[in-house]
Amino acid sequence: MTDRPDLSNLPSYRQPRRSVFSARRVALMASVVAGLGVAVYGFSPSTSPADLFSSPAHAQVNNEVRKVERPVGFADIVERVKPSVISVKVNIKEKTASNDDGDDSSPFQPGSPMERFFRRFGGPDGFPGLKGGRGRVVQGQGSGFFISADGYAVTNNHVVDGADKVEVTTDDGKTYTAKVIGTDQRTDVALIKVEGGSNFSFAKLADGKPRIGDWVLAVGNPFGLGGTVTAGIVSASGRDIGNGPYDDFIQIDAPVNKGNSGGPAFNTDGEVMGVNTAIYSPSGGSVGIAFSIPANTVKSVVAQLKDKGSVSRGWIGVQIQPVTSDIADSLGMKKAEGALVAEPQANGPAAKAGIESGDVITAVNGESVKDARELARTIGAMAPGATVKLNVLHKGQDKVVNLTLGQLPNTVEAKADTDKDSGKSAPRGTDVPKLGMTVAPADSVAGAGKEGVVVTEVDPKSAAAERGFKEGDVILEVGGKSVSSAGDVREAINAARTDNKNSVLMRVKSGGQSRFVAVPLAKG
Repeated sequence: MTDRPDLSNLPSYRQPRRSVFSARRVALMASVVAGLGVAVYGFSPSTSPADLFSSPAHAQVNNEVRKVERPVGFADIVERVKPSVISVKVNIKEKTASNDDGDDSSPFQPGSPMERFFRRFGGPDGFPGLKGGRGRVVQGQGSGFFISADGYAVTNNHVVDGADKVEVTTDDGKTYTAKVIGTDQRTDVALIKVEGGSNFSFAKLADGKPRIGDWVLAVGNPFGLGGTVTAGIVSASGRDIGNGPYDDFIQIDAPVNKGNSGGPAFNTDGEVMGVNTAIYSPSGGSVGIAFSIPANTVKSVVAQLKDKGSVSRGWIGVQIQPVTSDIADSLGMKKAEGALVAEPQANGPAAKAGIESGDVITAVNGESVKDARELARTIGAMAPGATVKLNVLHKGQDKVVNLTLGQLPNTVEAKADTDKDSGKSAPRGTDVPKLGMTVAPADSVAGAGKEGVVVTEVDPKSAAAERGFKEGDVILEVGGKSVSSAGDVREAINAARTDNKNSVLMRVKSGGQSRFVAVPLAKG
Protein backbone atom coordinates (compact mmCIF):
# COMPACT_ATOMS: atom_id res chain seq x y z
CA MET A 1 0.00 0.00 0.00
CA THR A 2 1.45 3.31 -1.03
CA ASP A 3 1.89 5.85 1.75
CA ARG A 4 -0.13 9.03 1.23
CA PRO A 5 1.93 12.24 1.28
CA ASP A 6 1.61 14.51 4.32
CA LEU A 7 0.07 17.77 3.05
CA SER A 8 -0.93 19.18 6.41
CA ASN A 9 1.82 21.78 6.48
CA LEU A 10 0.84 23.34 3.16
CA PRO A 11 -0.98 26.74 3.51
CA SER A 12 -3.97 25.75 1.37
CA TYR A 13 -4.69 22.47 3.07
CA ARG A 14 -7.56 22.04 5.60
CA GLN A 15 -8.45 18.85 7.41
CA PRO A 16 -11.95 17.65 6.46
CA ARG A 17 -14.78 18.21 9.03
CA ARG A 18 -18.05 16.48 9.59
CA SER A 19 -20.05 19.75 9.91
CA VAL A 20 -19.62 23.51 9.88
CA PHE A 21 -20.69 23.81 13.52
CA SER A 22 -20.36 21.17 16.17
CA ALA A 23 -23.40 20.31 18.25
CA ARG A 24 -21.90 22.18 21.20
CA ARG A 25 -21.25 25.31 19.18
CA VAL A 26 -24.76 25.27 17.73
CA ALA A 27 -26.20 25.14 21.25
CA LEU A 28 -24.07 28.10 22.28
CA MET A 29 -25.15 30.13 19.29
CA ALA A 30 -28.79 29.33 19.97
CA SER A 31 -28.37 30.93 23.39
CA VAL A 32 -26.79 33.96 21.75
CA VAL A 33 -29.76 34.15 19.38
CA ALA A 34 -32.15 34.15 22.31
CA GLY A 35 -30.18 36.89 24.06
CA LEU A 36 -29.62 39.20 21.12
CA GLY A 37 -32.61 38.57 18.91
CA VAL A 38 -30.41 37.80 15.89
CA ALA A 39 -31.29 34.80 13.68
CA VAL A 40 -28.21 32.64 13.02
CA TYR A 41 -28.43 29.44 10.99
CA GLY A 42 -25.96 26.55 11.25
CA PHE A 43 -25.54 24.12 8.39
CA SER A 44 -24.15 20.60 8.49
CA PRO A 45 -24.65 17.41 6.51
CA SER A 46 -26.91 16.07 9.24
CA THR A 47 -28.74 19.25 10.35
CA SER A 48 -30.66 21.64 8.09
CA PRO A 49 -32.06 25.10 9.00
CA ALA A 50 -35.57 23.62 9.19
CA ASP A 51 -34.38 20.85 11.52
CA LEU A 52 -32.61 23.36 13.77
CA PHE A 53 -35.82 25.15 14.77
CA SER A 54 -38.28 22.29 14.48
CA SER A 55 -37.87 20.89 17.99
CA PRO A 56 -39.98 22.26 20.91
CA ALA A 57 -36.86 23.67 22.60
CA HIS A 58 -35.87 25.57 19.51
CA ALA A 59 -39.44 26.77 18.97
CA GLN A 60 -39.31 28.24 22.49
CA VAL A 61 -36.05 29.99 21.64
CA ASN A 62 -37.67 31.44 18.55
CA ASN A 63 -40.58 32.76 20.61
CA GLU A 64 -38.15 34.41 22.99
CA VAL A 65 -36.46 36.08 20.02
CA ARG A 66 -39.78 37.59 18.95
CA LYS A 67 -40.39 38.91 22.48
CA VAL A 68 -37.02 40.61 22.62
CA GLU A 69 -37.49 42.11 19.19
CA ARG A 70 -40.63 43.96 20.32
CA PRO A 71 -39.55 46.96 22.49
CA VAL A 72 -41.63 47.95 25.47
CA GLY A 73 -43.03 51.48 24.99
CA PHE A 74 -45.30 53.96 26.74
CA ALA A 75 -48.04 54.13 24.11
CA ASP A 76 -50.72 52.55 26.30
CA ILE A 77 -50.03 54.98 29.16
CA VAL A 78 -49.88 57.99 26.84
CA GLU A 79 -53.16 57.02 25.18
CA ARG A 80 -54.81 57.00 28.59
CA VAL A 81 -53.38 60.21 30.09
CA LYS A 82 -52.80 62.54 27.14
CA PRO A 83 -56.46 63.72 26.88
CA SER A 84 -56.18 65.23 30.38
CA VAL A 85 -53.34 67.60 29.38
CA ILE A 86 -54.13 71.11 28.10
CA SER A 87 -52.30 74.01 26.49
CA VAL A 88 -52.69 77.31 28.34
CA LYS A 89 -52.60 80.67 26.55
CA VAL A 90 -52.63 83.97 28.44
CA ASN A 91 -52.99 87.64 27.54
CA ILE A 92 -51.57 90.30 29.83
CA LYS A 93 -51.95 94.03 29.27
CA GLU A 94 -49.39 96.73 29.99
CA LYS A 95 -46.44 94.36 30.27
CA THR A 96 -42.89 95.51 29.71
CA ALA A 97 -40.21 93.07 28.65
CA SER A 98 -37.29 93.40 31.04
CA ASN A 99 -34.49 92.16 28.82
CA ASP A 100 -33.65 90.89 25.37
CA ASP A 101 -34.32 87.30 26.35
CA GLY A 102 -37.73 88.18 27.78
CA ASP A 103 -36.97 86.05 30.81
CA ASP A 104 -37.23 87.92 34.11
CA SER A 105 -38.68 85.12 36.19
CA SER A 106 -35.44 83.63 37.51
CA PRO A 107 -35.33 83.36 41.33
CA PHE A 108 -31.67 84.40 41.24
CA GLN A 109 -30.41 87.98 41.31
CA PRO A 110 -29.79 89.53 37.87
CA GLY A 111 -26.14 89.18 36.95
CA SER A 112 -25.45 86.44 39.50
CA PRO A 113 -23.50 83.36 38.36
CA MET A 114 -26.64 81.20 38.61
CA GLU A 115 -29.03 83.59 36.90
CA ARG A 116 -28.05 82.83 33.32
CA PHE A 117 -28.29 79.07 33.85
CA PHE A 118 -31.77 79.07 35.33
CA ARG A 119 -34.88 79.37 33.18
CA ARG A 120 -38.52 79.47 34.01
CA PHE A 121 -40.28 78.08 31.02
CA GLY A 122 -43.75 78.82 29.78
CA GLY A 123 -44.62 82.09 31.52
CA PRO A 124 -45.51 85.19 29.54
CA ASP A 125 -41.86 86.23 29.52
CA GLY A 126 -40.50 82.81 28.72
CA PHE A 127 -41.97 81.99 25.33
CA PRO A 128 -40.17 82.45 22.02
CA GLY A 129 -41.84 84.82 19.61
CA LEU A 130 -43.37 86.70 22.52
CA LYS A 131 -45.42 89.69 21.43
CA GLY A 132 -45.85 92.75 23.53
CA GLY A 133 -44.31 95.73 25.21
CA ARG A 134 -45.45 98.77 27.14
CA GLY A 135 -49.05 99.59 26.35
CA ARG A 136 -49.56 96.39 24.37
CA VAL A 137 -50.96 92.95 25.04
CA VAL A 138 -48.40 90.29 25.92
CA GLN A 139 -49.17 86.72 24.94
CA GLY A 140 -47.62 83.69 26.58
CA GLN A 141 -48.17 79.97 26.59
CA GLY A 142 -47.79 77.16 29.05
CA SER A 143 -49.31 73.82 29.94
CA GLY A 144 -51.68 72.33 32.49
CA PHE A 145 -53.91 69.35 33.19
CA PHE A 146 -57.46 68.65 34.39
CA ILE A 147 -57.88 67.27 37.90
CA SER A 148 -61.67 66.85 37.74
CA ALA A 149 -64.32 66.17 35.12
CA ASP A 150 -66.01 69.53 35.74
CA GLY A 151 -63.06 71.52 34.40
CA TYR A 152 -60.74 72.33 37.32
CA ALA A 153 -57.14 72.32 36.09
CA VAL A 154 -53.67 72.85 37.53
CA THR A 155 -50.91 74.99 36.01
CA ASN A 156 -48.09 77.21 37.30
CA ASN A 157 -48.55 80.52 39.05
CA HIS A 158 -45.97 82.13 36.77
CA VAL A 159 -47.98 81.05 33.71
CA VAL A 160 -51.23 82.82 34.68
CA ASP A 161 -50.02 85.42 37.20
CA GLY A 162 -51.52 88.79 36.27
CA ALA A 163 -53.37 87.39 33.23
CA ASP A 164 -56.32 89.37 31.90
CA LYS A 165 -57.48 86.48 29.75
CA VAL A 166 -56.82 82.74 29.95
CA GLU A 167 -57.68 80.24 27.22
CA VAL A 168 -57.06 76.50 27.21
CA THR A 169 -56.93 74.10 24.31
CA THR A 170 -57.71 70.46 24.93
CA ASP A 171 -56.08 67.48 23.29
CA ASP A 172 -58.90 67.20 20.75
CA GLY A 173 -58.31 70.79 19.59
CA LYS A 174 -61.24 72.52 21.32
CA THR A 175 -60.63 75.92 22.91
CA TYR A 176 -62.29 77.17 26.10
CA THR A 177 -62.10 80.28 28.25
CA ALA A 178 -60.85 79.74 31.78
CA LYS A 179 -60.77 81.81 34.96
CA VAL A 180 -58.10 81.83 37.64
CA ILE A 181 -59.48 80.42 40.89
CA GLY A 182 -56.35 81.06 42.95
CA THR A 183 -52.56 81.12 42.85
CA ASP A 184 -49.75 80.43 45.28
CA GLN A 185 -46.49 82.19 44.50
CA ARG A 186 -44.48 80.35 47.12
CA THR A 187 -45.00 76.94 45.48
CA ASP A 188 -45.72 78.27 41.95
CA VAL A 189 -49.06 76.43 41.78
CA ALA A 190 -52.24 77.85 40.23
CA LEU A 191 -55.79 76.50 39.97
CA ILE A 192 -57.95 77.46 37.00
CA LYS A 193 -61.51 76.53 35.99
CA VAL A 194 -62.62 75.97 32.40
CA GLU A 195 -65.97 77.54 31.55
CA GLY A 196 -68.55 76.11 29.17
CA GLY A 197 -67.57 72.46 29.30
CA SER A 198 -68.04 69.28 31.32
CA ASN A 199 -67.05 65.63 31.45
CA PHE A 200 -63.39 66.36 30.76
CA SER A 201 -60.75 63.63 30.95
CA PHE A 202 -58.72 64.23 34.07
CA ALA A 203 -55.57 62.96 35.77
CA LYS A 204 -55.04 61.68 39.31
CA LEU A 205 -52.37 63.12 41.56
CA ALA A 206 -50.12 60.36 42.92
CA ASP A 207 -50.20 59.53 46.61
CA GLY A 208 -46.67 58.29 47.19
CA LYS A 209 -43.26 59.78 46.50
CA PRO A 210 -41.39 58.68 43.37
CA ARG A 211 -38.15 56.79 43.73
CA ILE A 212 -34.94 57.93 42.12
CA GLY A 213 -34.66 55.95 38.90
CA ASP A 214 -38.41 55.63 38.29
CA TRP A 215 -39.67 56.26 34.76
CA VAL A 216 -41.35 59.62 34.14
CA LEU A 217 -43.37 60.94 31.18
CA ALA A 218 -43.64 64.70 30.59
CA VAL A 219 -46.61 65.87 28.53
CA GLY A 220 -47.11 69.48 27.55
CA ASN A 221 -46.93 72.36 25.12
CA PRO A 222 -43.23 73.08 24.41
CA PHE A 223 -42.73 76.02 22.05
CA GLY A 224 -46.46 75.95 21.35
CA LEU A 225 -46.34 72.38 20.05
CA GLY A 226 -49.27 70.99 22.00
CA GLY A 227 -49.55 67.36 23.02
CA THR A 228 -45.83 66.62 23.10
CA VAL A 229 -44.66 63.57 25.08
CA THR A 230 -41.12 62.94 26.32
CA ALA A 231 -39.72 60.28 28.63
CA GLY A 232 -36.92 60.01 31.17
CA ILE A 233 -36.27 59.06 34.77
CA VAL A 234 -36.44 60.68 38.19
CA SER A 235 -32.89 61.97 38.67
CA ALA A 236 -33.11 63.30 42.24
CA SER A 237 -35.53 64.56 44.87
CA GLY A 238 -35.66 67.26 47.52
CA ARG A 239 -33.96 69.83 45.27
CA ASP A 240 -33.62 73.45 46.42
CA ILE A 241 -33.41 75.80 43.41
CA GLY A 242 -33.48 79.05 45.37
CA ASN A 243 -37.16 79.71 44.76
CA GLY A 244 -38.10 79.93 48.43
CA PRO A 245 -38.16 78.20 51.81
CA TYR A 246 -40.60 75.54 50.59
CA ASP A 247 -38.43 74.22 47.76
CA ASP A 248 -38.69 70.43 47.57
CA PHE A 249 -38.52 69.78 43.84
CA ILE A 250 -38.28 66.48 41.98
CA GLN A 251 -35.48 66.55 39.39
CA ILE A 252 -36.22 64.73 36.14
CA ASP A 253 -34.33 64.25 32.87
CA ALA A 254 -37.34 63.92 30.55
CA PRO A 255 -36.79 66.71 27.96
CA VAL A 256 -38.91 69.75 28.85
CA ASN A 257 -38.66 73.22 27.33
CA LYS A 258 -40.33 76.61 27.29
CA GLY A 259 -44.05 76.04 27.17
CA ASN A 260 -43.94 72.86 29.27
CA SER A 261 -44.42 74.93 32.41
CA GLY A 262 -47.45 73.76 34.39
CA GLY A 263 -47.61 70.44 32.56
CA PRO A 264 -47.73 67.08 34.33
CA ALA A 265 -44.97 64.55 34.90
CA PHE A 266 -46.62 61.11 34.90
CA ASN A 267 -45.43 57.88 36.46
CA THR A 268 -45.95 54.50 34.80
CA ASP A 269 -49.27 54.09 36.63
CA GLY A 270 -50.57 57.10 34.71
CA GLU A 271 -50.65 59.28 37.83
CA VAL A 272 -49.18 62.78 38.12
CA MET A 273 -46.03 62.60 40.25
CA GLY A 274 -45.23 66.29 39.77
CA VAL A 275 -45.94 69.55 37.96
CA ASN A 276 -43.11 70.78 35.73
CA THR A 277 -42.06 74.27 36.69
CA ALA A 278 -38.44 75.04 35.83
CA ILE A 279 -35.35 73.93 33.97
CA TYR A 280 -31.65 74.45 34.57
CA SER A 281 -30.04 75.47 31.32
CA PRO A 282 -27.27 77.73 29.98
CA SER A 283 -29.04 77.98 26.63
CA GLY A 284 -32.71 78.20 27.54
CA GLY A 285 -33.38 74.77 26.03
CA SER A 286 -33.47 71.34 27.58
CA VAL A 287 -30.15 69.93 28.79
CA GLY A 288 -31.74 67.11 30.77
CA ILE A 289 -32.28 68.93 34.08
CA ALA A 290 -35.86 69.89 34.93
CA PHE A 291 -37.74 70.40 38.18
CA SER A 292 -41.26 69.36 39.16
CA ILE A 293 -43.42 70.29 42.14
CA PRO A 294 -44.25 67.06 44.05
CA ALA A 295 -47.84 65.82 43.82
CA ASN A 296 -48.31 65.90 47.60
CA THR A 297 -47.49 69.61 47.67
CA VAL A 298 -49.85 70.26 44.76
CA LYS A 299 -52.67 68.40 46.52
CA SER A 300 -52.37 70.49 49.67
CA VAL A 301 -52.17 73.80 47.80
CA VAL A 302 -54.96 73.02 45.34
CA ALA A 303 -57.34 72.00 48.13
CA GLN A 304 -56.95 75.42 49.77
CA LEU A 305 -57.12 77.32 46.49
CA LYS A 306 -60.37 75.58 45.58
CA ASP A 307 -61.82 76.21 49.03
CA LYS A 308 -60.89 79.87 49.53
CA GLY A 309 -58.74 81.03 46.61
CA SER A 310 -55.58 81.43 48.70
CA VAL A 311 -53.19 79.43 50.88
CA SER A 312 -52.76 79.88 54.63
CA ARG A 313 -49.61 78.54 56.25
CA GLY A 314 -48.53 78.03 59.81
CA TRP A 315 -45.90 80.44 61.14
CA ILE A 316 -43.70 80.52 64.23
CA GLY A 317 -41.91 83.79 63.48
CA VAL A 318 -38.23 82.91 63.34
CA GLN A 319 -35.39 83.53 60.93
CA ILE A 320 -33.59 80.21 60.62
CA GLN A 321 -30.49 78.78 58.97
CA PRO A 322 -28.90 75.33 58.51
CA VAL A 323 -26.66 73.79 61.14
CA THR A 324 -23.31 73.23 59.45
CA SER A 325 -20.62 70.94 60.85
CA ASP A 326 -18.68 73.96 62.12
CA ILE A 327 -21.76 75.37 63.82
CA ALA A 328 -22.56 71.99 65.34
CA ASP A 329 -19.02 71.78 66.71
CA SER A 330 -19.19 75.24 68.23
CA LEU A 331 -22.51 74.38 69.89
CA GLY A 332 -21.25 71.04 71.16
CA MET A 333 -23.69 69.06 69.00
CA LYS A 334 -22.81 65.54 67.87
CA LYS A 335 -24.64 65.84 64.53
CA ALA A 336 -25.17 68.75 62.15
CA GLU A 337 -28.97 68.55 62.19
CA GLY A 338 -31.88 70.80 63.03
CA ALA A 339 -32.64 74.45 62.33
CA LEU A 340 -30.64 77.22 63.98
CA VAL A 341 -32.67 80.25 65.07
CA ALA A 342 -30.79 83.30 63.82
CA GLU A 343 -33.38 85.71 65.15
CA PRO A 344 -36.92 85.37 66.50
CA GLN A 345 -39.34 87.99 65.22
CA ALA A 346 -40.58 90.42 67.85
CA ASN A 347 -44.01 89.46 69.18
CA GLY A 348 -44.03 86.31 67.03
CA PRO A 349 -45.20 82.95 68.42
CA ALA A 350 -41.63 81.69 68.95
CA ALA A 351 -40.50 84.81 70.81
CA LYS A 352 -43.57 84.70 73.03
CA ALA A 353 -42.81 81.05 73.82
CA GLY A 354 -39.27 81.90 74.92
CA ILE A 355 -37.24 80.78 71.90
CA GLU A 356 -34.07 82.85 71.52
CA SER A 357 -31.31 83.49 69.00
CA GLY A 358 -28.87 80.59 69.01
CA ASP A 359 -31.50 77.98 69.86
CA VAL A 360 -31.65 74.92 67.63
CA ILE A 361 -35.07 73.43 66.83
CA THR A 362 -34.47 69.69 66.56
CA ALA A 363 -37.99 68.20 66.34
CA VAL A 364 -41.64 69.11 65.70
CA ASN A 365 -44.30 67.03 67.46
CA GLY A 366 -41.72 64.33 68.09
CA GLU A 367 -40.54 64.12 64.47
CA SER A 368 -36.85 64.95 63.96
CA VAL A 369 -36.01 68.02 61.88
CA LYS A 370 -33.26 67.36 59.38
CA ASP A 371 -32.49 70.96 58.41
CA ALA A 372 -33.91 74.48 58.16
CA ARG A 373 -35.82 73.80 54.92
CA GLU A 374 -37.53 70.77 56.43
CA LEU A 375 -38.65 72.87 59.41
CA ALA A 376 -40.06 75.54 57.09
CA ARG A 377 -41.96 72.94 55.05
CA THR A 378 -43.26 71.14 58.15
CA ILE A 379 -44.56 74.28 59.84
CA GLY A 380 -45.85 75.71 56.55
CA ALA A 381 -47.94 72.60 55.95
CA MET A 382 -49.79 73.10 59.25
CA ALA A 383 -52.86 75.24 59.75
CA PRO A 384 -52.64 78.55 61.61
CA GLY A 385 -53.98 78.15 65.13
CA ALA A 386 -52.64 74.62 65.54
CA THR A 387 -50.67 73.80 68.69
CA VAL A 388 -47.23 72.28 68.16
CA LYS A 389 -44.53 70.88 70.40
CA LEU A 390 -40.96 71.89 69.54
CA ASN A 391 -37.82 70.21 70.87
CA VAL A 392 -35.20 72.90 71.30
CA LEU A 393 -31.50 72.87 72.19
CA HIS A 394 -31.11 75.97 74.39
CA LYS A 395 -27.62 76.87 75.63
CA GLY A 396 -26.59 73.22 75.49
CA GLN A 397 -29.70 71.92 77.25
CA ASP A 398 -32.71 70.16 75.70
CA LYS A 399 -36.12 71.61 76.40
CA VAL A 400 -39.67 71.30 75.05
CA VAL A 401 -41.63 74.36 73.94
CA ASN A 402 -45.36 74.37 73.22
CA LEU A 403 -46.75 77.16 71.07
CA THR A 404 -49.72 78.07 68.90
CA LEU A 405 -48.96 78.72 65.23
CA GLY A 406 -49.69 82.10 63.76
CA GLN A 407 -50.48 82.75 60.09
CA LEU A 408 -47.61 83.38 57.72
CA PRO A 409 -47.75 87.03 56.60
CA ASN A 410 -48.00 87.69 52.88
CA THR A 411 -44.94 89.92 53.04
CA VAL A 412 -42.02 90.07 55.40
CA GLU A 413 -40.55 93.50 56.03
CA ALA A 414 -36.84 93.73 56.75
CA LYS A 415 -35.86 96.72 58.84
CA ALA A 416 -32.39 98.22 58.97
CA ASP A 417 -30.86 101.35 60.41
CA THR A 418 -30.34 103.93 57.66
CA ASP A 419 -29.01 106.86 59.63
CA LYS A 420 -25.91 107.62 57.61
CA ASP A 421 -25.83 111.37 58.09
CA SER A 422 -25.29 111.66 61.83
CA GLY A 423 -21.96 113.32 61.32
CA LYS A 424 -19.97 110.50 62.87
CA SER A 425 -17.04 109.12 60.95
CA ALA A 426 -16.14 105.46 61.09
CA PRO A 427 -13.19 104.80 63.40
CA ARG A 428 -10.26 102.73 62.27
CA GLY A 429 -11.24 99.89 64.57
CA THR A 430 -9.25 97.54 66.76
CA ASP A 431 -7.62 94.42 65.40
CA VAL A 432 -8.98 91.02 66.43
CA PRO A 433 -5.88 88.79 66.36
CA LYS A 434 -5.82 85.65 64.22
CA LEU A 435 -9.26 86.31 62.73
CA GLY A 436 -8.08 88.85 60.19
CA MET A 437 -10.48 91.72 60.86
CA THR A 438 -10.77 94.92 62.83
CA VAL A 439 -13.88 96.00 64.73
CA ALA A 440 -15.26 99.12 66.39
CA PRO A 441 -18.18 99.70 68.78
CA ALA A 442 -21.43 99.92 66.79
CA ASP A 443 -22.55 103.13 68.53
CA SER A 444 -19.47 104.88 67.15
CA VAL A 445 -20.33 104.14 63.51
CA ALA A 446 -23.10 105.98 61.67
CA GLY A 447 -26.07 103.76 60.79
CA ALA A 448 -24.78 100.72 62.67
CA GLY A 449 -27.20 100.90 65.59
CA LYS A 450 -26.30 100.70 69.25
CA GLU A 451 -25.61 97.00 69.75
CA GLY A 452 -22.53 94.96 68.90
CA VAL A 453 -19.33 95.82 67.08
CA VAL A 454 -18.92 96.86 63.45
CA VAL A 455 -16.41 95.20 61.14
CA THR A 456 -14.33 98.04 59.75
CA GLU A 457 -11.73 96.05 57.80
CA VAL A 458 -11.26 92.44 56.64
CA ASP A 459 -8.04 90.81 55.50
CA PRO A 460 -8.97 89.15 52.16
CA LYS A 461 -6.76 86.14 53.00
CA SER A 462 -8.14 85.61 56.50
CA ALA A 463 -10.54 83.12 58.08
CA ALA A 464 -13.04 85.94 58.45
CA ALA A 465 -13.01 86.64 54.71
CA GLU A 466 -13.46 82.93 53.94
CA ARG A 467 -16.60 82.94 56.10
CA GLY A 468 -18.09 85.89 54.23
CA PHE A 469 -17.40 88.75 56.64
CA LYS A 470 -17.30 92.16 55.00
CA GLU A 471 -16.92 95.75 56.02
CA GLY A 472 -20.10 97.07 57.64
CA ASP A 473 -21.24 93.77 59.16
CA VAL A 474 -22.30 94.05 62.79
CA ILE A 475 -21.23 91.29 65.20
CA LEU A 476 -23.85 91.01 67.95
CA GLU A 477 -22.69 87.90 69.82
CA VAL A 478 -19.57 85.77 70.06
CA GLY A 479 -19.77 82.36 71.73
CA GLY A 480 -23.29 83.10 72.97
CA LYS A 481 -22.27 86.36 74.71
CA SER A 482 -23.19 89.87 73.66
CA VAL A 483 -20.25 92.03 72.63
CA SER A 484 -19.80 95.79 72.46
CA SER A 485 -16.05 96.18 72.03
CA ALA A 486 -13.00 94.48 70.55
CA GLY A 487 -12.08 93.42 74.11
CA ASP A 488 -15.38 91.55 74.45
CA VAL A 489 -14.67 89.74 71.18
CA ARG A 490 -11.17 88.71 72.28
CA GLU A 491 -12.44 87.54 75.66
CA ALA A 492 -15.12 85.34 74.05
CA ILE A 493 -12.59 83.87 71.63
CA ASN A 494 -10.18 83.04 74.45
CA ALA A 495 -13.03 81.36 76.36
CA ALA A 496 -13.78 79.18 73.33
CA ARG A 497 -10.11 78.19 73.11
CA THR A 498 -10.09 77.33 76.81
CA ASP A 499 -13.05 75.02 76.16
CA ASN A 500 -11.02 73.34 73.36
CA LYS A 501 -13.45 74.52 70.68
CA ASN A 502 -12.27 74.32 67.07
CA SER A 503 -14.47 77.25 66.10
CA VAL A 504 -16.41 80.07 67.69
CA LEU A 505 -20.00 80.94 66.80
CA MET A 506 -20.78 84.57 65.99
CA ARG A 507 -24.18 86.15 65.41
CA VAL A 508 -23.81 88.66 62.62
CA LYS A 509 -26.22 91.24 61.26
CA SER A 510 -25.82 92.14 57.60
CA GLY A 511 -28.26 94.12 55.48
CA GLY A 512 -30.92 93.95 58.17
CA GLN A 513 -30.75 90.14 58.39
CA SER A 514 -29.12 88.11 61.15
CA ARG A 515 -27.20 84.88 60.72
CA PHE A 516 -24.76 82.71 62.66
CA VAL A 517 -21.24 82.14 61.38
CA ALA A 518 -18.80 79.58 62.78
CA VAL A 519 -15.28 80.99 62.52
CA PRO A 520 -12.39 78.50 62.90
CA LEU A 521 -9.90 79.30 65.66
CA ALA A 522 -6.20 79.32 64.94
CA LYS A 523 -4.16 77.13 67.27
CA GLY A 524 -1.78 78.70 69.75
